[in-house]
Amino acid sequence: MSKALGNEHPGWSEAERHLAAVDARLGALMAQTGPCGILPPKRFPVFPALASSIVYQQLAGSAAAAILGRVQALFPRRQMTPARLLELEESALRGAGLSAAKLAALRDLASKCLDGTVPTAAAMGRMDDEEIIERVSQVRGIGRWTVEMMLIFDLGRPNVLPVDDYGVRKGMQRLYRMRELPDKHRMLRQARNWHPWCTVASWYMWRAAEQVTAAEKQAAKKKAAKKKAQEKSPKKATTKAAKKKAAR
Repeated sequence: MSKALGNEHPGWSEAERHLAAVDARLGALMAQTGPCGILPPKRFPVFPALASSIVYQQLAGSAAAAILGRVQALFPRRQMTPARLLELEESALRGAGLSAAKLAALRDLASKCLDGTVPTAAAMGRMDDEEIIERVSQVRGIGRWTVEMMLIFDLGRPNVLPVDDYGVRKGMQRLYRMRELPDKHRMLRQARNWHPWCTVASWYMWRAAEQVTAAEKQAAKKKAAKKKAQEKSPKKATTKAAKKKAAR
């Protein structure tokens, strides 16, 4: 598995050239879509980033942002640290809108950041992807997918294939015209020539999942026309019934 290129990614041009050369369909999608848009931040504060991931789980973006803002307000200069979180009273954190489960997950994250289970950003730079996934996923409420998203968007790791991500699966199904969503094994077979740039290919699978095909547009058009016709039918029936009643 890949190691970090640092948190200042030089660009994905080499990856795009490789993928276009080994996969014609992916190359066509890349030409249509444009350059890969993954831009890892220059700094990666591990605890605040993972804490935000926990807060956002299973919540609408606006609701999660409001709760996270209230939690951040409990810290000096809104800088979240593991030591300070463990010092805060449960009532204060619950009052910010955290559920009991998320509070427990945040405290577990804080403890594991302090005891070294969760590596620092510098330590992650010396570890491969699977090592990071194994260590970070020991935190309550953090699974493999969450760590993979961190590897892609925060650390800029070049060779991550999130096989459990619905968008990546859907994009692969559409691009390669598969009858069903691919499972892990089929995805790995399809991606065998993508290495060592699975991260970039995954980003394009998300773009493929967002595209609406001509057949889907036509189906949506027919569905809308049918719905419109059904909405008109009761009105006609009501008008005819009213006329008959008036004639009596």
